[in-house]
Amino acid sequence: MSHNPLKIEAARADDRDQVIQVTREAQVFNAEEIATVEELFDDYVAQGQASCYQFLVCRLDKQVVGFTCYGPRSLTRGAFDLYWIGTASSAQRQGVGHALITATEQAARTMGGRIIILETSGRPSYEPAQRFYASHGYRREADVQDFYDIGDSLVLYSKKL
Repeated sequence: MSHNPLKIEAARADDRDQVIQVTREAQVFNAEEIATVEELFDDYVAQGQASCYQFLVCRLDKQVVGFTCYGPRSLTRGAFDLYWIGTASSAQRQGVGHALITATEQAARTMGGRIIILETSGRPSYEPAQRFYASHGYRREADVQDFYDIGDSLVLYSKKL
């Protein structure tokens, strides 16, 4: 099996369709959540560095196979949110998520970040994501029962940079 190097870089406007496709392929996000990624990506493209939302993509052979969306948390000094992370189903278990979260943490540090906060669902379909965050040094800070819906809790993680 040949090794294809992953390339992490800031997303470009023409990455939009591929980022949305990665979001769809994850098969854990509903239509409203996918539309939210589209909205945030459009804000990122329109406002650039002034946007509250920054996107990194992971490319494999020039194809976007993963992305993150992150940004500084309002009303804080040095706290960042990791809003979204997604990997194409065809590229899972190939180090894409690891490369993206590592690059996101470095980008946040460069922007003065000292802590990253992320929120995820407590649904069983999100257990792989929860294990991923824990394996990358994120600490489970809180569970808010029935937050997203009845039976769907919010699980909050943090990591000091």
